[in-house]
Amino acid sequence: MTDRTSTIAQTALTRRELHSGWQVTAAAGPAPAPIAAASVPASVPGSIHTDLLAEGLIPDPYLDDNESALAWIGLVDWTYRTSFEWADDGSDRHDLVFDGLDTVARIILNGTVIGETANQHRSYRFDVRPHLVEGRNELVVAFASPVKYANAQSVALGARQRPYPLPYDAIRKSACSFGWDWGIATYTSGIWRPVRLESWSTARLAEARVRPLVDEGGPRLEVDIVLERAVGAADVDVVVSVAGLDAAASVPGDATHTTLRLAVPDAELWWPVGYGDQPLYDVAISLRSDAREFDARTRRVGFRSVRWDTTPDDAGTPFTLVVNDQPVFVKGANWIPDDALVVRVDRDRCERRLRQALDANLNLIRVWGGGIYESDDFYELCDELGLLAWQDFLFACAAYAEEEPLRSEVEAEARDNIVRLADHPSLVLLTGNNENLWGYEDWGWKLRLDGKTWGAYYYYELFPRLIDELAAHVPYAPGSPFSPGGTGGASERHPNDESHGSMHLWEQWNRRDWPTYREHTPRFVAEFGWQGPPTWTTLTRAISDDPLTPESPGMIVHQKADEGNVKLTNGLVPHYRVPEDMETWHWAMQLNQAVAVRTALEHFRSWAPHTMGAIVWQLNDCWPVTSWAAIDGDERPKPLFYALKSAFAPRVVTVQPRGDALAAVVGNDTAEPWSGRVTLRRHRFDGAVVAEFSAPVDVPARGTATVEIDPDVALPDAPAEELLVAELDGVRGLWFFAEPRDSALEAPQLRVVATPTSGGTEVEITAANLVREIALLVDKIDPDAVADDALVTLLPGETVTLVVRHAGALDVDALTQARVLRSANQLVAP
Repeated sequence: MTDRTSTIAQTALTRRELHSGWQVTAAAGPAPAPIAAASVPASVPGSIHTDLLAEGLIPDPYLDDNESALAWIGLVDWTYRTSFEWADDGSDRHDLVFDGLDTVARIILNGTVIGETANQHRSYRFDVRPHLVEGRNELVVAFASPVKYANAQSVALGARQRPYPLPYDAIRKSACSFGWDWGIATYTSGIWRPVRLESWSTARLAEARVRPLVDEGGPRLEVDIVLERAVGAADVDVVVSVAGLDAAASVPGDATHTTLRLAVPDAELWWPVGYGDQPLYDVAISLRSDAREFDARTRRVGFRSVRWDTTPDDAGTPFTLVVNDQPVFVKGANWIPDDALVVRVDRDRCERRLRQALDANLNLIRVWGGGIYESDDFYELCDELGLLAWQDFLFACAAYAEEEPLRSEVEAEARDNIVRLADHPSLVLLTGNNENLWGYEDWGWKLRLDGKTWGAYYYYELFPRLIDELAAHVPYAPGSPFSPGGTGGASERHPNDESHGSMHLWEQWNRRDWPTYREHTPRFVAEFGWQGPPTWTTLTRAISDDPLTPESPGMIVHQKADEGNVKLTNGLVPHYRVPEDMETWHWAMQLNQAVAVRTALEHFRSWAPHTMGAIVWQLNDCWPVTSWAAIDGDERPKPLFYALKSAFAPRVVTVQPRGDALAAVVGNDTAEPWSGRVTLRRHRFDGAVVAEFSAPVDVPARGTATVEIDPDVALPDAPAEELLVAELDGVRGLWFFAEPRDSALEAPQLRVVATPTSGGTEVEITAANLVREIALLVDKIDPDAVADDALVTLLPGETVTLVVRHAGALDVDALTQARVLRSANQLVAP
């Protein structure tokens, strides 16, 4: 985590990190004897798992069934301790500050309990001047078992509805640390974000709420300052500087609040990726009196306006993101913690993941409500890259008590994180919860709650009030999904109504099949997805089963979804036959995942501007697992990644059903109009053109155009042996009249020519027959190799060149192996 409150040199306020010399011991609980007797070096920031791993005291929890073998960790009370030297420097105050404690802790300084905590998602500050001593000081953070605490709190608050056994709803801790349908149960403990001693006099900047705004008068800045005072009542000055401009205000000794405003007329607008540049401006805030500076902070901001258009129309209620008065088609993915041991996600790893998101043509990341409020690194990178961010408050798939002690903790964490995140230009939505409004309506909660509180106060009252107080410029929605309308913040409509607001679509994966995505035309899709295994290298690193099969023990441990393998099979059989060998099964499930999601995305995009966004579940994984992710737990892209890249390309052509007919739909997510003639050809699988026609098309910038296909072209003579190709300026979409398993696909006939190039290898692939969904699974050759594209379909005689990025030599001959050079044909033809 980046400390964005770092002060410049020679300020009165000093910050001393307390990150060294820590040891951790098992204080109580079922720790194995060697660990129970040990004092283990501890990293701060860190977690108990990373500490035990570093000393070789536990195996990797991500391998085989080590998850269950390490479940005892969550039942142990862990005590962290260190010492530090201190000498009185004459400051009025000395505060011990924790940016994050995971989770239930007692903090002891020199034998005195100075505080108790029970919330992973907030910071803590303690005035410790009365407890410090000259010389050596002893600091202890004693963590209680999160599992035992959650269970006890569930009894105290009353059990409430949730989909998983352990009561993650009863503790303010990352819900998915108790396990999820894609996640390992870790039950972490530790000092997971920085800790420091702050020494200061007179006053400090308790809050600096920076609001970069754009309105009719142009860009401007508002800064709300909240001071904390030490002793006395001295007058102080606050100075704010940005883009060479200054504003100042004097704060009398009896006041703790002031607001500064200044116009920034020459500031350029910040835009989402694909819509413009991302200029950022440093805002310097100084608290001073005469020549003495007491405290200082900096922020890096971008100027842009943002709103979500929910003005009712003839079709219902849209949910359209508007940035700088420009409607934006949201091309998004959901984000979970990038590692189940979140302390391992540093800025470099975060940047790798977000740059992969850009490579997949995404423009928005939704931070899901069962994980964490993401780090400053995450948001700073989103600002720099132009990736929009949507942050859920941390409530997911459960009813939550509104009584104490949760009630106060929820308010404290919300205040913390609203203030921390609200000045980021990338942040375009705060959302009250994930699926709780839906759960209350449809999942039997009303009956079983029998009048208990379930979280409505948070979503409809507390969060809107706090946002209005602290960051009124940040849009808010009470939940995802959510249907706008009604009074008092609560909607009178069903929260998952596809005609109104945002929608989640899970029936396809759970009970139906992916072609039925086309039955829905939602205004906005905030969640949907399909499962597939991780890359082969990731899978075989994590699971040592011999033989390895879809149902072998390690595979089952790494498949967390309810009846996940059953749903994988049920979703495959209508399209492909189930392979008998493991590697081909692996490819089939990966391919089906990719095609399922691509089909849905192309469909949703074809309905723009009625539908104005789709957020795939999910971008990333937190460990090696069969899941809905496009990038697996070892950071490798799955075929789904390339499906996102294709469906979210700036310009697309697809073929879509429209009633009983077919249409070519041209999508243009660029700033320039797109005009030309779209050609429609019906081919036999041998490449011969059976019928064709063309039509002029003019697609406005950020627009969509639909061309009805002549029935003479759209109706096949032999459905199992023909396909339709729609093309405009080299961009094309395909329509097959029969499922692959029912078609006349033959064994692939491919010629491969590999040529070394800077940073990798160019691989030229030429097809002698029709070959569907070609992919190079190059991780099987080199675990670090990555191809730039996949899922390419070639007509007879066509060639595609893929670039494989890798270091060192690549086994070029292996590129032609059937296990590496994959296609849909292999799942059909004998």
